[in-house]
Amino acid sequence: MKYVLLTLISAMLLSVSWPTYGVPFFIFFALVPLLMMEHGVSKFSNYSRKSWVVFGLSYLCFVIWNIVTTGWLYGSKNPDGSHSLLAVVFPVLVNSFLYSLVFQCYHWYKNAQGTYWGMAFLVAIWMSFEKFHMNWEFTWPWLNLGNAFSDYPKLIQWYDTLGSTGGSFWILLVNLLIFYTIRIWEAGRKRKDLIINVSATVLLIGLPMIISLIKFNSFNEKPIGEVSVLMLQPDLDPYGEKYSKDSITIQNELLALAENNTKGKIDYYIAPETALPGRGSISETAFEKSELLNNVKGFLAKHPGSVFTTGISSHKYFFDKNSAPTNAYQINDRAWVESYNSAVQIIPNQKVEVYHKGKLVPGVEIFPYMSVFKPLLGDAMINLGGTVASLGTDKERVAFSNPYNKGKIAPIICYESIYGEFVTDYVKKGANFLGIMTNDSWWGVTEGHKQLLSYARMRAIETRREIVRAANSGISAHINAKGEILGDTFYGDQTTLFAKVNLYESETFYVRTGDFLSRVSIFALGFLVFYFLIKRFQNKIKKENRK
Repeated sequence: MKYVLLTLISAMLLSVSWPTYGVPFFIFFALVPLLMMEHGVSKFSNYSRKSWVVFGLSYLCFVIWNIVTTGWLYGSKNPDGSHSLLAVVFPVLVNSFLYSLVFQCYHWYKNAQGTYWGMAFLVAIWMSFEKFHMNWEFTWPWLNLGNAFSDYPKLIQWYDTLGSTGGSFWILLVNLLIFYTIRIWEAGRKRKDLIINVSATVLLIGLPMIISLIKFNSFNEKPIGEVSVLMLQPDLDPYGEKYSKDSITIQNELLALAENNTKGKIDYYIAPETALPGRGSISETAFEKSELLNNVKGFLAKHPGSVFTTGISSHKYFFDKNSAPTNAYQINDRAWVESYNSAVQIIPNQKVEVYHKGKLVPGVEIFPYMSVFKPLLGDAMINLGGTVASLGTDKERVAFSNPYNKGKIAPIICYESIYGEFVTDYVKKGANFLGIMTNDSWWGVTEGHKQLLSYARMRAIETRREIVRAANSGISAHINAKGEILGDTFYGDQTTLFAKVNLYESETFYVRTGDFLSRVSIFALGFLVFYFLIKRFQNKIKKENRK
């Protein structure tokens, strides 16, 4: 019962630490009860299968954490209008299993190498796992530990140096230092050791925050210019209106929203993810002939010096099987088509620029590891209004340049805004402000859209770029380079948001180096595993020599 209670305490602390409803300071000791449970089961219990007990209890902890923090996924709906149970059950169970597997590896390594080596191993494998979880096709980094402080930008200004993965490293170190302090006290009851360890813990927590507050109050980077942006929030029901209204009606309502809220010079009109065309998609081989895109150019002709950036659903035809991409599907004997979740920049008398979303939502926009799973599952995919086949992607990020001013926008599409190092690639391409086009309406009035907005604040700090965020139903927002929300909208409103956006061109240390600590952790993990194998081999040789 004692070990179950410790497990539940960890689950509760992890859950109440999370944005946008929680208090992140609990995250500094959220893992401590779980570490104490593992130590107690390993050293003092009479269980015959201790590893199974550790795995089962850690799984219970992580399942509760996942349900509380991401249970809003249940708000997504099936095509028949019912809530999608699979949309929440699969990620919760699988993600919890992966975290438990990481913790189980720590348990095995600690028992083999001792507590100190085990703690180093936990940091290395947890950091490596978070990095891995951002790059495979089942990617779901929503619960990376460094995200916990996304609603407290004043305390994480140092993310411009080490990023949110640095936050994960920080949180892991504090948890392990507290666990170590408890263990030392239990072993020796020495007041001097307790004072030293408590002081080190307070310093480890407080010093980054003090540095952050100094950086926050002393931030004085000079912008190279300023642009006026109007974010459009059409509030189009993604389950009904989007597929029942015709494309021209949807576009006319979007342009009317822009026209009725234009006051003075607008440099950028920004519409949300897949704002056009509604049902279906636009052929990229006929962009210049598209009625929808030409209507936008007609709108811009009445507003000289303005550009229009929007999310669209698009596709491209291929008439040779050998030239068709892997994700293209055959529509007849002579044609293949690949679909995209795209961002376009539209300017009168110029070709439409396009970018294809590079980070796809598993089970919605990409069929993970299709060659392995499709023969087993067929088309049994989670359909949240997206596609049941894998979309095409761009391998590199782009920045759309404005011919009328110094603006270079990063066309970030929805899910991409969770990925810190990924977003830095836009800045490396010259982007001097970030534009997030998103549709968070799939889950209704839940924590989902609030958390996604909160995570965007870390991207502003990491890159020191201002953000304009156009969301279909909200929350649209203007975020400055310090992660502060300067203006936002209400969820469910059909409205616009105007912002004067500063343009910055310098690159932060994080932009230049990315997830540096994650790469160090991967090398450390390799060393620790190699060290264990060498030591085990040496022990085996010694035993054989004794014989």
